[in-house]
Amino acid sequence: MKINTSVSVVVRIVLWLGLIIGGSLLSLKIDLQSKEGIFFNPLFHIFSFIVGFVLLRFAFRAAAKGGKELARFGRDNTMPRLETNRLVSTGIYAQMRHPMLFGLMLIPLSVAFLLGSPTFITMVAPLEMIFIALMVLIFEEMECKKKFGKEYEAYAQKVSMVCFGWRCLRELFLCKED
Repeated sequence: MKINTSVSVVVRIVLWLGLIIGGSLLSLKIDLQSKEGIFFNPLFHIFSFIVGFVLLRFAFRAAAKGGKELARFGRDNTMPRLETNRLVSTGIYAQMRHPMLFGLMLIPLSVAFLLGSPTFITMVAPLEMIFIALMVLIFEEMECKKKFGKEYEAYAQKVSMVCFGWRCLRELFLCKED
């Protein structure tokens, strides 16, 4: 099987999946060893599953929104999947440089709630979310600066890395795909 993308992208995907799977297994092990507590409450699991499902929908919507804009405007047909060769600064990228970060960060929390793991929800997922944010904001920024040079520097002067304003979040999480 030939993977048609850069080593950097593959490493980040494997690391992200490792965090989610490893965090899930570790958290469930800790929760099961406790023998009592909220983890063994069926009502908690029903509530937790609903919250996890909603968060997962938001995560996929954010990732899809950013990913579709990159796929449509950020590369030509010669570029491998998940790679870009054009700087995208329109649509959601006119409001923030890393909109897909929201989707990537919400996945661990979504999985934690879907599993109903108090340990994952309160300890492991927040740590994973911080790690994912740092990984994206450090490595993505370095790669973009290297790939797009002065064009990216000018873009970075006008557009923040992430945006927590209502308009940005509404477009990212609530607006339908184009």
